[in-house]
Amino acid sequence: MGSSGSAQIGGDINTKTKYIFVTGGVVSSLGKGITAASLGLLLKSRGYKVAMQKLDPYLNVDPGTMSPYQHGEVFVTEDGAETDLDLGHYERFVDEAMTSDSTATAGSVYYDLIARERAGDFSGGTIQVVPHLTNEVKDRIKRLAFNSGADFVITEVGGTVGDIESLPFIEAIRQMRRDVGRENVCYIHVTLVPWLEVSHEMKTKPTQHSVQQLRSQGIHPNFVVCRCEREIEQPLIDKVALFCDVETERVLTAMDSESLYLVPRDLQAQGFDVKVLERFGMALGTSDISAWTNFVEKERKLTDRIRIALVGKYVQLPDAYLSVTEALNHAGVHLDHLIDLEWIDAGTLSPDEVKAALAADAGFDGIIVPGGFGKRGAESKKAAAQYARENKIPFFGICQGMQMAVAEFARNVAGMDGAASYEYDPDTKYPVVHPLAGKEDSGFTGGTMRLGAHDIKIAPNSIAHEVYSALEASERHRHRHGINNEYCKHLEDAGLVFSGMSTDGEVVEIVELSRAAHPWFVGTQGHPEFKSRAARPSPLFASFIAAAIAYKKSQSGA
Repeated sequence: MGSSGSAQIGGDINTKTKYIFVTGGVVSSLGKGITAASLGLLLKSRGYKVAMQKLDPYLNVDPGTMSPYQHGEVFVTEDGAETDLDLGHYERFVDEAMTSDSTATAGSVYYDLIARERAGDFSGGTIQVVPHLTNEVKDRIKRLAFNSGADFVITEVGGTVGDIESLPFIEAIRQMRRDVGRENVCYIHVTLVPWLEVSHEMKTKPTQHSVQQLRSQGIHPNFVVCRCEREIEQPLIDKVALFCDVETERVLTAMDSESLYLVPRDLQAQGFDVKVLERFGMALGTSDISAWTNFVEKERKLTDRIRIALVGKYVQLPDAYLSVTEALNHAGVHLDHLIDLEWIDAGTLSPDEVKAALAADAGFDGIIVPGGFGKRGAESKKAAAQYARENKIPFFGICQGMQMAVAEFARNVAGMDGAASYEYDPDTKYPVVHPLAGKEDSGFTGGTMRLGAHDIKIAPNSIAHEVYSALEASERHRHRHGINNEYCKHLEDAGLVFSGMSTDGEVVEIVELSRAAHPWFVGTQGHPEFKSRAARPSPLFASFIAAAIAYKKSQSGA
């Protein structure tokens, strides 16, 4: 049912594209992104083409320079955009690659608008929030529709209704109704209906006030999705409908769920996708989310488990490694095992303490060291790699995790005492990790890394070749440092295998130890977690989990 045309930027708008805007009220982190992604999945399951988008009201140009403790992981798209983690949810649910069109922050909008003003594009006019800033936001929305050719553009507005910084975005999506016609726009408001333990009752007043705030800004929601921790009884649903002036059947509930992957099923059970299509007067088609529900049902029935240690410096906030944990889960379910993930803090534990943690409680079946930046935790990550290498426990290093594994190997196997990364030890005698050509310190940190999808040449008869079943692969990247090619020959002679290289031969992409030396020891400069899907796990993650399962069986004598 994909439409042949979409919105035209700066001209007449092709109204084949329908626009759905998802806002949130009362508190943040309610699950607007999961709601939007679930609806996208359901609409796609009925044969429609769906494009997803996130508008973030903060003034950062993108989240690339933000601490993971602020907003969780930075999700990277195929074309190299550094984005909010919600785009990861979009990709995993809708199974469509996001692009730089799928994200816009207030900072990026202001940045482009001011650049145009400096270039004289406004012929000396006064630049104002309305109409100039709101027009820029609307152009971002229409550009996604035009470039994707989607039947539906689902745009999530970050933050909470009533926030000062989100006002221009709210005004822009209000104007979209005027631009494309109200019959082509749908507003969905996600809000909270809290349970008060002291009085043993649910309260709708926060929802009423949130919708009132939204209506005061010119938007009358077509649907209200009520987040709650227990079931909302019909009289309360009727009350929300009455006071929010929404049809009763368009008040939906989204209870806390044991798994995010159950949310699409729960919303479909309430007819969410059907009601949205009826709102637009569009054909219902036939829905098939069996591949999705099969994953969920399989996961719920699994009993076999393996223990994986994740050694990182941001473990106090699991969302900092959201795509990694999702990719581990995808691979585990695919291979009939649940993952018991243990978090080991490389940022506060010493190298010896990390080794002790890895040896505790009968040890682990696999060790993963994901990406990161800077000196803090680097030595402890090396200790994790050393422990895995010496004890022949499956090891998977991602980005800086690979770099630290190479530095550890250089020190303790290749005789390069003190080998380190130039990133945090510029005086080291052996900078086995150094800045990539053209990525040296420029005084700017934002948008200056090697980003997005890059092709990889795979060495034949390697673990990487076995994993990808091909001599070429592609993974997404986010780094400005890499393995120093000056030391590759020495490291190779000591037993390190360079099994993946960039197509120009300049960037080391994958390293490993031979099967004779270790059952499964692999590092990758890319971030394969970004492309993992519930029905299509990342090949590298699947191979790592398979190795962990085999290791567990070997230790138990099974």
